[in-house]
Amino acid sequence: MLEVDAVIRARLASRVALIDQIGRYIVGAGGKRIRPRLVLLFAEALGFDGPERYELAATVEFIHTATLLHDDVVDESALRRGRATANAIFGNAASVLVGDFLYSRAFQMMVSVNRLRVLEVLADATNVIAEGEVLQLMNMHDPDLEVEDYLQVIRYKTAKLFEASARLGAVLAGAPRALEESCADFGRSLGTAFQLVDDLLDYDGHSDELGKNVGDDLREGKPTLPLLVAMERGSADERALIRHAIEHGELQKLPEILAIVRRTGALDATRAAAQAEADKARAMLDALPPSRARNALLELCLRSIHRSF
Repeated sequence: MLEVDAVIRARLASRVALIDQIGRYIVGAGGKRIRPRLVLLFAEALGFDGPERYELAATVEFIHTATLLHDDVVDESALRRGRATANAIFGNAASVLVGDFLYSRAFQMMVSVNRLRVLEVLADATNVIAEGEVLQLMNMHDPDLEVEDYLQVIRYKTAKLFEASARLGAVLAGAPRALEESCADFGRSLGTAFQLVDDLLDYDGHSDELGKNVGDDLREGKPTLPLLVAMERGSADERALIRHAIEHGELQKLPEILAIVRRTGALDATRAAAQAEADKARAMLDALPPSRARNALLELCLRSIHRSF
């Protein structure tokens, strides 16, 4: 990861001062760096140790960072990773344009690896992520959203880059297509589990730990699984209360909604769904030979579920 961070710093460089400033601000905020770790770990697990793995690990982090910049503008977020968002400091226009820069820089980086399959994987991933963003926008303030439609947004918007990151490690190693698909399946399931826990923590966490405000999803009108389950299991009055909050992005009744979500077991149901996805991811690792990297991937499955931020 030190090598990856060095690539990130070098590739962020721009003659335009504001790009440098915003890029370094958001990348410097840290984060879990799970996507680049997946590139490195799958490459190592399959025996590839070339320098291209650092370039592609940094590439997926740039793509992820670009989506965060755009997300925060769309969601009007003021806090991420415990710090003010870039749009809160530099404005929406600058954040969107620097996000575009990071996307285009990521494509320069993937071209430098000179592998058509890499381009195919990442071009497909960025396109699907964009579709997921639009799907989520269409689902805002819709309390009648079906669970499967909610999960489709997760698979597109979040899990797709996890999937691509895991797949890239296999591509670099020249793995057979069946093994590549197993790696991709791992990433997809891990990414789904990770987002389910994120959605859970929005109703079961603390702002100082989460690095964002509790209830942000409700303020944005996002009908996530904790709310969908709570409406399914709650009384008519409780269901009406949650529906109204989703439709209007209203936080006035947040304490009451938190109590309903807990009382109906919606948090436990969401965590169980995340655990099922993590179990699917873990099963995919049977295709890999025993190694330090495989052990680290197993640990990622565990940590994706049992975390507080």
